[in-house]
Amino acid sequence: MTISSAYIHIPFCRRRCYYCDFPITVLGDSATYKISPWMGEYVDFLCQEILTTPWESPTNLKTVFFGGGTPSLLPINQLERILNDLNQHFGIAKNAEISLEIDPGTFNLSQLIDYQKIGINRFSLGVQAFQDKLLTICGRSHSSIDIDHAIKLIKEAEITNFSIDLISGLPHQTLKQWEFSLKKAIKIQPKHISCYDLVLEPVTAFGKKYQGGENPLPPDEVSADMYRLASAMLTDAGYGHYEISNYAQPGYECRHNQVYWYNQPYYGFGMGAASYTQDKRFTRPRNRQEYFAWVEKLIQNQGIINVPKLTKQDLLLETLMLGLRLAKGINLHQISREFGDKIVKQIINCTKRYLQQGWIFIDEDYHYLRLTDPEGFLYSNVVLSDLFSLNDFRGCLRSI
Repeated sequence: MTISSAYIHIPFCRRRCYYCDFPITVLGDSATYKISPWMGEYVDFLCQEILTTPWESPTNLKTVFFGGGTPSLLPINQLERILNDLNQHFGIAKNAEISLEIDPGTFNLSQLIDYQKIGINRFSLGVQAFQDKLLTICGRSHSSIDIDHAIKLIKEAEITNFSIDLISGLPHQTLKQWEFSLKKAIKIQPKHISCYDLVLEPVTAFGKKYQGGENPLPPDEVSADMYRLASAMLTDAGYGHYEISNYAQPGYECRHNQVYWYNQPYYGFGMGAASYTQDKRFTRPRNRQEYFAWVEKLIQNQGIINVPKLTKQDLLLETLMLGLRLAKGINLHQISREFGDKIVKQIINCTKRYLQQGWIFIDEDYHYLRLTDPEGFLYSNVVLSDLFSLNDFRGCLRSI
C-alpha cells in the first residue's frame, strides 16, 4: 500500500497543560516569538531522520501534519526547512493538505501570512474552552481575549480552512458552559470543530489529582449529555459528524487524520512520533536526548528499523477499533476479503444485542456496520470490549 502522509512532531510548549501527556519540551511563558537554542538542534535531528528514512512509495505526500507541542512556536524558516526536506526526499503533491497546530497568543498576522507562503493551508487552533476560569484550571497559557484576537488574525489573513479544538468534561465545567462554548464556536464558523472528552492520563497533573466521576469533574451522565449536546448543536449548524470526536462542514474533513482512521500507512517523524509502514508500527523515544541518540543509530543503520510486523490478528483488531470511530463505520465486505467470511459472521453475531439497543446500524446489504450517533458513539468502548474478548472471535483470529 502506498504511503502518502507524514506526521511531524514539534515538541515545544510554553508550559505543560494539566491534561497533557504528549512528549514536549517546556520553554516558559516568555517563549512567544523568541527562538530557543533547542529548536535548531531539534530540527537538525528531525531533518536527518527525514532524509535517512527509506522512500517506500511512488506517491508524493498528500497530507503533512505538524502537531505538538505548539508548532506555532517554531520559527518560519525552520518549518520551511522541514517542508523543503520532505519535498526533496518524498515529494509533496501540489494539492497536499498541510496542517499546522497553532495556539492563541503564539502567532501574529505576519506569521499567518508567512505560513501560507510556505504552503501551509490548514490550521488547527487549540482553544479548548472560551471561559478564563476553565482555561486557568487546565493550565493553558492563553486567555479568552487571546482567543478572540487569534480568530481576528485568522480572518484578517483570509484563512478559510481552519479548525477549533474544544474539550468537554473539564473540572468544574457545567453543561451551560459547554453550550456557551459550542455556540461561540458555531458563531466563529470554522470549517472544522474537534470536541474531545477529557481523558485522565495517569502521568498528568489531572490524572494524579482526580479520579473519574469524582468532584469537581462532571458526573458521567453530565459528560454524556455534553457529548449529545455537541452532536445535536453542531449537526444542526451544518457540521457533519464524520468521526467520533470530529465535525466538519462538507468537504473540510481532515484528510490527514482519516489516514489513521482508515488504518492506512503513514510516516511519523520527531520525538515520540509513531509510524505505520510495511505492516510495522513503531514509536520514537519521548525524551529529547534519547530521540537524538535514536536518530544517530538510525543513520548508522542506514534507515533500517528492526521491529516485528503486525499479525493478522493485530491488523483486524486495529481495523475494528479505528473504523468504528468513523460515521461510515467498518466495511464488512472489505473485512471479508482480507480476513474471511467467518470473521464477519462473528462480528455480526457479537454485535446483535447492540443492534436491538440502537447502538449500531447495519445497512441492508451488510456492507457497512457503524455505531449510531450519538448513543453508539457514547458506548463505543463497550462494543469494542465485547468484540475483543469474544472467545469464538479470538479462535477465528488465531486460525487466520
